[in-house]
Amino acid sequence: MSYIDGFVIAVPTANKQKFIDHANTGDSVFMEYGATRVVECWGDDVPAGKQTDFQRAVQGKEDETIVFSWIEWPDKATRDAGFKKMMEDPRMDPEKNPMPFDGARMIYGGFQPIVELGST
Repeated sequence: MSYIDGFVIAVPTANKQKFIDHANTGDSVFMEYGATRVVECWGDDVPAGKQTDFQRAVQGKEDETIVFSWIEWPDKATRDAGFKKMMEDPRMDPEKNPMPFDGARMIYGGFQPIVELGST
């Protein structure tokens, strides 16, 4: 069964192209190490909630845009092996591919799908 890693981050809106460049480099590494799909989504309609919302979850600021991303893997074992290789890959070194956002405010997690509709 597939496995999904999900991410929510606040990216300075002025860094949109830097984020795209960063993602193109990093996401290709995920694909090389077994991911079947990587999706990076730039916030377009991210409403404020009454109790909580994406913006508050990552302490987003006025000059930041929320990015919602996920990585699809064939299974958790492939994901675990891919992440291990990725952590050792020099292309992922923050000195060579710096994050154009505050990584300390990123939220992420691994998820086992329990309902899937549509084509895969």
